[in-house]
Amino acid sequence: MADHITLSKADGQWSIRAGGAVLGESKNAISLTEGDYPVVVYIPREDIAMAFLDRSEKSTHCPYKGDATYFSVVTKSTTLENVAWSYETPIKGMEGIKDHIAFYSDSGVTVENI
Repeated sequence: MADHITLSKADGQWSIRAGGAVLGESKNAISLTEGDYPVVVYIPREDIAMAFLDRSEKSTHCPYKGDATYFSVVTKSTTLENVAWSYETPIKGMEGIKDHIAFYSDSGVTVENI
């Protein structure tokens, strides 16, 4: 793992909402801290209603985490393009975020500790 990245269990219960829909709730979230960037909360896929997420064609590469796959959130009232991502095959040392999804905080998706 890169020495500027730390993974830890995110305390409490986390809720993910968009377009009036609850996308998921989890007590098993992972908190990722990377340098001076804001903390990112990764939610286990098993705690997310994946029917709301459509895999997009977008992908990016991070030398510290691996290749990211992106998802759009689709609800009855809106479609939010490329607002979630997942490292499906993270690099060595980052396995803790495998099978987890993170959401952009300024995207219309609310991720909060409840």
